[in-house]
Amino acid sequence: MEQSLNNYVNISDEALQKYNQSLNSSMKSILTYARQNYIPVLLEDTAKLLFNLVYNLKPASILEIGTAIGYSGTLMLSASSKSKLTTIENLESNYNLALQHFKTENLSDRVELIFNDAYNALVNLEQQNRKFDFIFLDGPKGQYIKYLPIIKNLLTKNGVLIADNVHFKGMVFLEGVIPHKKRTIVVNLRKFIAQIKSDSDFETYELKVGDGIILSKKLKD
Repeated sequence: MEQSLNNYVNISDEALQKYNQSLNSSMKSILTYARQNYIPVLLEDTAKLLFNLVYNLKPASILEIGTAIGYSGTLMLSASSKSKLTTIENLESNYNLALQHFKTENLSDRVELIFNDAYNALVNLEQQNRKFDFIFLDGPKGQYIKYLPIIKNLLTKNGVLIADNVHFKGMVFLEGVIPHKKRTIVVNLRKFIAQIKSDSDFETYELKVGDGIILSKKLKD
């Protein structure tokens, strides 16, 4: 992970071929189920970027904040056969579907699935002195800024963070009055983006991929 993250933004032909191979019937089935039941899943551009990063970096340990029903977790494990995944979900129906999906994909021995509120789970992992080479942040958008100090402690040196949906359907760029129900989320996302981009301990890129990505590499312990 010594190279700049810039080298991994564009998906390679080899990674794209592997990505397409990973979309087996089970993965297509769970993707269809998610869309039919309005369960948020990765946009295609984001999925390809995430796959490419894991495929090239091959992190030993991955932390995912926001399992949903296991689509993104399975994608990451498909990208790197030696990686192990710890993933957090607080909705019981999603948790149970993810458990079944990981079992169907024969990934149960590589997955630690935590049923808990994301913040509480992160605090517990920090107290256990756990460390991760790669963190995928895809939980409640308004909480990213709250999670950030803990995530920073959980990342290894040269570890990579990818945070999804940071542009929140373009609302972070809106000028003037933000709709009341979205205002706190937008304000907190703006704070998150500003804070991580100004932190000299990180090499950070803000990408217009999918619904907006923050891609950061931790430079120091």
